Amino acid sequence: MIETLGAALLAIIGRWGYVGLALLMTFESACIPLPSEIIMPFAGYLVFTGAMSITGATLAGTAGCVIGSLIAYAIGAGGGRTWLERHGRYLLIQKADLDWADQWFTRHGDATVFVGRLLPVVRTFIALPAGVSRMNRVRFVLYTAAGSVLWCLGLVLIGAHLGQKWRSLAPYFHRFDVLIAALGVLGVVLYVRRHWR
Repeated sequence: MIETLGAALLAIIGRWGYVGLALLMTFESACIPLPSEIIMPFAGYLVFTGAMSITGATLAGTAGCVIGSLIAYAIGAGGGRTWLERHGRYLLIQKADLDWADQWFTRHGDATVFVGRLLPVVRTFIALPAGVSRMNRVRFVLYTAAGSVLWCLGLVLIGAHLGQKWRSLAPYFHRFDVLIAALGVLGVVLYVRRHWR
């Protein structure tokens, strides 16, 4: 399944170039878990072949990240809070939890969004809670762009450096995905245990 998905992603970038790259990164940042760890290193490989430039690939990826994040932010800000206030008890989310999240994003939102954009898995979903907590939109965009440009540039440079061996990155990123997913599951278990009590 991963191979099929990867082939489809590569075909889109190969055919549509920068526009395809931006489109895929838009989906990836709008809570649709497409692997940027495949998308951006392949763009780096295209830099290696001369089909793309480092600047163009980085800016296209970053633009997609910002657009996708704004979509997820708008969903969170538009209906996420209301939905959670109404139905959150079924997910063991109380009003106190939402208030805590609001305070967190007020105090640490900049760092949370910036660091979140640099972490596999987390980067795909970080915009949604920022929207639910209605983090300042301008600061949200600035820190999303700052984190995204580093992420995209790093993967493009690695892909360009590895050339035809760019696929060798996948196993390393898969380990990070598994680790972060495991930490996420542990966090959910501890959260449920605390709220169940």
